[in-house]
Amino acid sequence: MIKRLIPLSLAIVLILTSLSSAEVISRILAVVNDEIVTSYAVDKEKRAFLKEAERQQPPPDPKTLANLDEVALNRLIDKKLVEQKIRELDIRVGEEEVRQAIEDVKRQNKLSQEALVAALANQGLSFDQYKAQIKEQLERLRLVSQEVRSKIQVGEREMREYYEANKAKFGAEDIFRARNIYFKLDDTMSAEQVKKVMTTAMTVLHEARAGKDFAELARQYSDDPAAKGNGGDLGTFHKGDILPEFEEQLVRMQPGEVSDLIYTATGLHIVKLEERSLGTPKPFEQVKPEVEDLVYRKKSEDRFNQWVADLRKGAAIELRP
Repeated sequence: MIKRLIPLSLAIVLILTSLSSAEVISRILAVVNDEIVTSYAVDKEKRAFLKEAERQQPPPDPKTLANLDEVALNRLIDKKLVEQKIRELDIRVGEEEVRQAIEDVKRQNKLSQEALVAALANQGLSFDQYKAQIKEQLERLRLVSQEVRSKIQVGEREMREYYEANKAKFGAEDIFRARNIYFKLDDTMSAEQVKKVMTTAMTVLHEARAGKDFAELARQYSDDPAAKGNGGDLGTFHKGDILPEFEEQLVRMQPGEVSDLIYTATGLHIVKLEERSLGTPKPFEQVKPEVEDLVYRKKSEDRFNQWVADLRKGAAIELRP
């Protein structure tokens, strides 16, 4: 993950640098039902996308970043179509609704007016710009509710199918059973002693992966006194119940597989995953409201994307070189 994030962050920095140093020359890149999309607007949209990407997990794939101009232009075309539909349907949001929405944000985040203004300033936004964004979001929500969500229904069968396919989201975490061979390292050891321990660990790792009985290897080589009797058995546990260094390897392993050398503050470890099974999820009836909300959100997103695609089909969109 770290290896992946570093080049992505570098790419974002490089793109932002190129944007900030670019000469501001605005030209028309698209015409959407007689309304223009300029290169200046596309540059602003690229900046907004990159700010979102810095917080996004998982981060956008490199292909998306490589086609950032196209991504930003398409986002702006979709926004234009939505704005035009809002005007066509005469959807309006009053000042009082905007004020109440901002008060809700302040209350949920325990912010005073001064603290909110300061937080916005750190993001490069004035309070008036933020109000305009909130108004736009409320208009879009009302449009989506009117044109999309009001036409969506979630049935019992859909909810049960989603529940069965996503039990891990409802308390059904994997249960692991593993064994561990521990090689002690500490700051008092000489370089020669450390080298000897590491050489032994590499040899044992090779033997374990070659199929030698792991419990016997633990009894013979592990510096954990309990391993002499239990063969390094760690028992059963869930994610979060064991060292993060162990968990990072175990979640990628299948029963019977042996880990790479695992480095912790106290030494080296070799872990073998003996069993992996799914725990008992919460009953469907207990999580039914949550399941219904998740299915509803997914259907809303899919229907909205299709709705926008249909708007595109009926729109006069001209792309200019």
